[in-house]
Amino acid sequence: MDRRPIGTEKLPAAFYLQDTVEVARQLIGKRLVHRVNGQELSAIICETEAYTGFSDKACHSYKGRTERTEVMFEAGGRAYIYLIYGMCYCMNVVAREAGVPEAVLLRALEPVAVLIRAACPLEGIETMRALRQQKKPVKTLNEKNLLSGPGRLCSGMGLGREHNGLALTGEELYLCEGIAVPPEQIAATRRINIDYAQEARDFLYRFVDTKSPCLSQKWKGETR
Repeated sequence: MDRRPIGTEKLPAAFYLQDTVEVARQLIGKRLVHRVNGQELSAIICETEAYTGFSDKACHSYKGRTERTEVMFEAGGRAYIYLIYGMCYCMNVVAREAGVPEAVLLRALEPVAVLIRAACPLEGIETMRALRQQKKPVKTLNEKNLLSGPGRLCSGMGLGREHNGLALTGEELYLCEGIAVPPEQIAATRRINIDYAQEARDFLYRFVDTKSPCLSQKWKGETR
């Protein structure tokens, strides 16, 4: 059993004002919490991607301010949640100071039940399973693939467009310290599915906990 303590202290507002790539790296091991109908759903962040605004052709805000990207221009510490392919939602953590439209995509979470290797209903995992099954039944659903991808993550955590713009220092949706992941266990790779982004497709802006079994793509032991 993994006996590392799981931190409950909220991340301070200053955390989100750091360099976006550094925020993406530091978010590995942090705990995302969403309070739904009095119940706390939470899991550990194991995969992120940084998007750096005007210098990054893969970033939504690269070409400027739009209604969709408005929240990215606010000071760091808010949720940027959008619909992709008309099918599922993706959650981002806005970073940097106001006017610098950058954010970190949360790609995968690790349920606490996986972390401590115990098949028990911790941190709202049964509710997460039910939420994942709402739109389309998943026959092979388990703890490892429950939140292993941006769409799965939002579905299982009960997140949608109504949560876009929420402050991450509030009481409904927030981030906590979580667990300490050794620096040597965090790897940087190229981001996923952004081949259209020219030189930006080669930026090593995706960060993963190489020991996590819950990544959206299996870690193969190399920097890509």
